[in-house]
Amino acid sequence: ERLVEGVFMINNESQEMYLETILKIQMRKGSVRAIEVAEELGYSKPSVSRAVGIMKNNGFIVVHPDGNIELTATGRAKAENILDRHNSLTKALVRIGLSAEAAEDNACRVEHVLTEEAFEAIKKYFND
Repeated sequence: ERLVEGVFMINNESQEMYLETILKIQMRKGSVRAIEVAEELGYSKPSVSRAVGIMKNNGFIVVHPDGNIELTATGRAKAENILDRHNSLTKALVRIGLSAEAAEDNACRVEHVLTEEAFEAIKKYFND
């Protein structure tokens, strides 16, 4: 995260990680709280709180009075896209010989920097 004109910003990769994590927790548990996001990502509660505020202002999430975090339609679409990238890249990397753990780790790094064109070419190549 960085400070721009007095406002904390989070880079696209970081925001995508948060959105993907919120979606994964929501799929597992049904509801999501900031502390769960912090625990899952290994981030401090204050860092997650700042990111939650930014994502809320960007229209990706809604935070309910009880503290539950919900993805908006826009946030959910973005999170599902990232999760699809992650899953497809993990499968592709396993198919070329990486262990499941190494494939998961590398997919997590690559999913945020690939262009849509490159990602679609990988999906097409592996018929995923």
